[in-house]
Order: sequence, then structure tokens, then C-alpha cells
Amino acid sequence: MKILVTGAAGFIGFHTCKNLLVNGHDVVGLDNINDYYDVNLKYGRLAELGIASDSASIENQIAQSSKFPKFKFVRMSLEDRERLPKLFEMEGFNVVCNLAAQAGVRYSLENPESYVDSNVVGFLNVLEACRNHKVEHLVYASSSSVYGMNKEAPFKVSHVVDKPISLYAASKKSNELMAYTYSHLFGIRTTGLRFFTVYGPWGRPDMAMFLFTKAMLNQKPINVFNNGELERDFTYIDDIVEGVVRIVQDDHTAAYTSEELYHLYNIGNSKAVKLLDFIEEIEKNLGLTASKIMLPMQPGDVSKTWADVTDLERDYRYRPNTTIGNGVKQFIDWYRAYYNL
Repeated sequence: MKILVTGAAGFIGFHTCKNLLVNGHDVVGLDNINDYYDVNLKYGRLAELGIASDSASIENQIAQSSKFPKFKFVRMSLEDRERLPKLFEMEGFNVVCNLAAQAGVRYSLENPESYVDSNVVGFLNVLEACRNHKVEHLVYASSSSVYGMNKEAPFKVSHVVDKPISLYAASKKSNELMAYTYSHLFGIRTTGLRFFTVYGPWGRPDMAMFLFTKAMLNQKPINVFNNGELERDFTYIDDIVEGVVRIVQDDHTAAYTSEELYHLYNIGNSKAVKLLDFIEEIEKNLGLTASKIMLPMQPGDVSKTWADVTDLERDYRYRPNTTIGNGVKQFIDWYRAYYNL
């Protein structure tokens, strides 16, 4: 298939591109390479895909991979209402995998405009391009954050999620509503994926796994919010990507009918792990003990996440299963190698 992956220089997008290429698909990666976090890490991911930084830095120019004959990359923003449709027209995508977004719950308190620009306006542009260029299937990233302060656990897709507690969560819920509208009005097959706390090699520097590892290796204290009374459904990157790719590749699943073109799935490890236990696993792999600064709950944060993946199992015969012990080790090994430690 010919597949567009947006957010290709991002954590999940990079791994998804690599997996799809190994599976023989033609892939076009798109990313605006914003500076929300260190762009060198984004260029490093693209280099793994055979895209040199000098090529990746030129806006709206399609670069050919030196490693994967079936991969091309273009630096472009989803908000570009003129150039995005032209890309769709030129490439003729079968499937769009929209993983681009302004990420981060806490950052949404400081810079709300960027979330509306990227996650709402940008997503609308993707929907319009899919509508006007006969894309067969739109697969897009939602988030476990849409569950807000939901007290009923594990979190099921059938639960009511109309009380987001951050603008990031609200923007992701809006994506689900917008996708439903386009499926209903224009017959576009859409699938939203609610990811649960993704971690692993090439991960984002603003997330706990990266922050804790970096601080501990630099002999600095780590910030532990809600006095450590947080639980997260930590999900290893390979498990996330396996779920994404199964859904992207399966264009004839019985779950989709002409009357039911809109679907949502949780992708999580189906275990709520205490944050202090997660930190302990990092300590064990580093051979270090963290100095912890216990802090109160942060605005926009939730105390617990826990995925029910029954629907994913039913429709795609898939359930994430990487243990925290194995996943943390894989990240630490990558981190030491990447930073020559």
C-alpha cells in the first residue's frame, strides 16, 4: 500500500515508518520538526530512516531515503492548507496514519494555541484531504488522556469521556468527534487509537522514562508528582506499533461495514503500574538509587490509567504483552548507546 505517516520524525511515527517499510509498503513520512523538544533527536530518527538532516530541514521538498527505496520524507505542517492537499494529489495514498500532534499535557497549560493549530486545525486539514482524494482508511492517534478523571477501571472505549481535564485531552477528544462526523457524512473509514503511556528506545525527552534516566545518570534528583501515588499503563513502543500496523494493513476486517465505518481502540499493556515501581525498575537497570523530590499533583494530570483492550483482541487478535522489566531494559540499553555512556 501507499501510506502517509504524519509525525514521522516523532517517537511513534518513526517506529511506525520503520515497521511499515520492513513489511514492504511504500511510505511517505511528513513532519514539521518543531522545537517542542530537541530537534537533534528528531533528525537522529530520520537518519535511521535514511533521511539526512540537510534534506529534512528544507520545507516542502520531498527527500528520498538512502536506506529504504520505498521511503520519502517531506517537511510540512498539517496546518498548511495549500500544500497538504497537493501532496495527497501527487502521491495518491491508500491509507493515512496520522501520528502528528502537539504532545504533552503540561505544556498545553502554557501554550494552548499550538494545540488548536496542530491537533484541531491540522486534523481537519487531514480529514478534508482524505475526503477529497479518496483515501481508503484514516488511522489516527488519540490518547488515554481523553478518559480524564474516569474512576471506572480498567478504561473501556464504551466509557463516557466528556470531561477532559487538559486542553491536550480536549483536542484528542475533538479528533474522535471530527472523525466520526466525516465517517458518517462522507463514508470515510476512520480508526482512532487511544495510546497509553508509550515508552521505549528513541522516546520523547519530556516523558518520565527519559527524564528519570537522564537525571539519575547526571546524579540529579527526580520530580515525583502526587507524592508517588500515580499509576500508569506503561506500554512499550513495539507493542504500540504492532497494533497500529495490524490495523493499517488489515483493510478487510469484518469490524467495518458500510453502516459502521468509525472505530476506536485502546492500545495499552492492560496493567496499572505504580510510578514508584517503574522508578525502581529504572534504578535496577542503571545500578543507581534515585534522589526523589515528592511533589503534589500537577494540573491536568490524572492519578491512574489502565486500558481494557478487549475490542482490540476481538477484532485484531492482538494484545500488548511486553513486561516493564524487559521494556525498561531495552530503553536503558538504547539510551547508553545513543549518548555513548
